[in-house]
This record gives sequence, C-alpha cells and structure tokens, in this order.
Amino acid sequence: MLKKNFAIAAVTCLLVACAAGPQSADQQAASAIVYPAPPDEPRFYFERTIVGSADFEIVNSETRWRRALTGEVATSAGFSKPFDVEVCHGTMFVSDSVSRQVYRLSARDGDFSQIGLREPGQLRKPLGMATDEDCNLYVADQTAKRIVKYDQNGNYLNAFGGSDMFDRLSYVEVDASGDHIYAVDTGGVSSDRHHVRVLDGMTGEVLFDIGRRGAGDGELNLPRDIAMAPNGDLYVVDGGNFRVQVFRPDGAFAGKMGSIGNRTGQFSRPKGIDIDADGNVYVVDSAFGNFQIFNSSGQLLMFIGNRGTDGGPGMFMLPSGLAVDEDGRVYMVDQYFSKVDVFRPAALAADEGYLGVLNSR
Repeated sequence: MLKKNFAIAAVTCLLVACAAGPQSADQQAASAIVYPAPPDEPRFYFERTIVGSADFEIVNSETRWRRALTGEVATSAGFSKPFDVEVCHGTMFVSDSVSRQVYRLSARDGDFSQIGLREPGQLRKPLGMATDEDCNLYVADQTAKRIVKYDQNGNYLNAFGGSDMFDRLSYVEVDASGDHIYAVDTGGVSSDRHHVRVLDGMTGEVLFDIGRRGAGDGELNLPRDIAMAPNGDLYVVDGGNFRVQVFRPDGAFAGKMGSIGNRTGQFSRPKGIDIDADGNVYVVDSAFGNFQIFNSSGQLLMFIGNRGTDGGPGMFMLPSGLAVDEDGRVYMVDQYFSKVDVFRPAALAADEGYLGVLNSR
C-alpha cells in the first residue's frame, strides 16, 4: 500500500508540475536579464535562445501530458554553424554555412523546413540574407557566386550571378518591392571588387556599382553586411576601414559613422547590421561580442551583449548576423555557440508581436 500511495503521489506531482502556468509578471521581472543593467531604466530584455527547430515547436497541454507519461523526448534539427538571420512576419530564416542550407522556422504555426538542400536552388555556402515586403527570401551563396531567390515557404524562384559577376559575394539587401537587389562583394587581397553591386530585381542585370577599393569617403575595404533605412539610404559595414558608410539609393556618398578602437561607439571587427523602423542602426562587432545601437546621426545609444566562453544568455564568442523584426525584437547569431539570441524591447509585452505567440503557449 505504501508503494502504491507513493506512486500515486509521484504521478500527481508530475501532472501538477506539467499543468503549472507561466511565471507571474513579478516573477518574470525579478529573474529578467535587462539592458542596460539596473539602476538604469530597462530598454531591452533578453527573451530566449534559439538553437534549432524545437524552440519554435507548438507544445500544447496534450503534448506535455503525453511526454510526461511516456518519456517521449522532443526532437530538433539544430544549427551547425549559423551565419545570418532574417525575420519576416513571424517567420525566421537562419543561414548555415556548414550544413549548406537555410532553416525556416515559423512562430505562427510551428512549421519547420529546410531550404536549399537540392536543386533547383541548391545552396553551397549560404551567407547573408534579405527579404522583401512579400517575405520572399534572397540568399547570397558565396561558393556558387550567385543570389538565390525563394518564396516565403522556401520554394525556388530564381537565381542571379556567376563568377563573371562576383569575386567574394557575402551579403545581400533588397528594397521592399524587390525591384533592386544590393549584393556586397567583399573582394580580397588580390581583388578590386570591394563594392556593392546593384542588380535589377527582375532580370538580374547589373545596373551600377557603389564604392570602390580604398579608404576615402565612399570607398570600401572588405565591405560586410548592408541594410536599407526606412528612407531608402543604404548603410554598409566597411569592415577593413572599421566604420559604417551611408549611401543614397543612387550610390552617392552620404555620411559615415564609427572608427577603429576598443571603446563604446568604436569598432574592432564590425560585421552584421540592421535598421529598425525608427532609423536606429544596430551593428554587430565580432571582437566585442556585442551589438551597438546608434541613432541615424551616428550617436551611440547603447550596446547589448558581452564576450564570454559559456554561451549563456547575451554571451557571444563569434557573433555575425543580426536582424530587427517589425516589432523591434533583435535577433543575433553566434557562430561559435550555434545559437540565435533574441532581445525584446521593454515597451513590448512578452506576448505581443509576431514572436509573442511563443511566450503565450
């Protein structure tokens, strides 16, 4: 009888634990990781770490009960060496240069798929990505030296490029309508193609180039990521010159921000970049293990993240790509820890926005 009562009690405790609701607002606030740190007013919260498809899985009460009673373990396709992240209307795309694919994860329905594993549209080394207003996906394939376009579900649509067009294709941006594609050629020691090549979004025809190799205004040295501001200006990470340069849509030089150094507001190894709806500029620095936020005038607002060896929340060893979604959430990739960390603006409730559905399940 004692063993029977103990078993009943154990099962009851297990089921009660599984049915327990989420933490209260006070509990969440007490355990939250905030930026900047107290006593300053919080502007961002660390929200979650994503390492694979299981982190977007829809787990309802029936699933929890079944797993508790049967010992069933969730399966997940994990990232190998993620490089870039792009988010459009609740769907997250993560490029992986080692597994040679793009992972597609949907917060709305928990759907998971893999893009670029076979022809047509097979990927050889996917790096930078961009999406247009219809969530069509554009992927810079460095080895194939082409930009591959897919629809929002990962179906192949088209491809542009070739060895005669690019030397070291690394990143890509596209305007909202998809009419113009901006492809970053990082070049190299023996290459003069340190520029942004502008293509016609329908035909792939080269329209003009932005920048040339050098260190002067409007010149680029090992350019990295590129992002388009709400007003159409292009912000290019000029990696070898340790700065971000700004160009008009027609390629005219418009300004610059940053300089080499190890203090906040300076750059040591700038990589990824994105811009939010208010025009604030987010720049990843791989050496610092963080991203810095500037206003459109180049004034530093704050930074988030630290370099660390444990891979914990907000800790990075080799950060690369970054994305800001429509709700202001920030997603940053770390290649070393094979993860994407997500940060939520303080003005946005945990259950709000496209990704909020994950917090309300």
